Amino acid sequence: MFSKNELKLAYAVAVCLLVLGAISYAAFPLNAPEEPLRLRFTVTAGNVLFDHKMHTSELGYGLSCEDCHHELLGGEYDQPNPCGECHDPEEGDEDMPKRGDAFHKQCTGCHQEFEAGPTEKECALCHVL
Repeated sequence: MFSKNELKLAYAVAVCLLVLGAISYAAFPLNAPEEPLRLRFTVTAGNVLFDHKMHTSELGYGLSCEDCHHELLGGEYDQPNPCGECHDPEEGDEDMPKRGDAFHKQCTGCHQEFEAGPTEKECALCHVL
């Protein structure tokens, strides 16, 4: 058995380590990534969680910015605009499809071209949340 003094000392050390850990965690935050890791698209058919890092990293699919952000020129990829700035969620036409149609064309078209990932007939593989 431990004496009361030994238990007090053990509790004091545990509390000190806990406080030191909390202070260290708060004092040295990680830098935010330059590009998003994942994006969540809120839609009626079920929310879509898009793994941006997997699609853009060399260890993943290695897509470049212009593969998806089609409206930008070479040096403009520092802060690409959200798709919803041009593609309205509710209204669209042949020149500017609505956001959902643009995503379906872009995403499933790429998946079909490379024979990878979910396609338009496998809705539940993307619309999961």
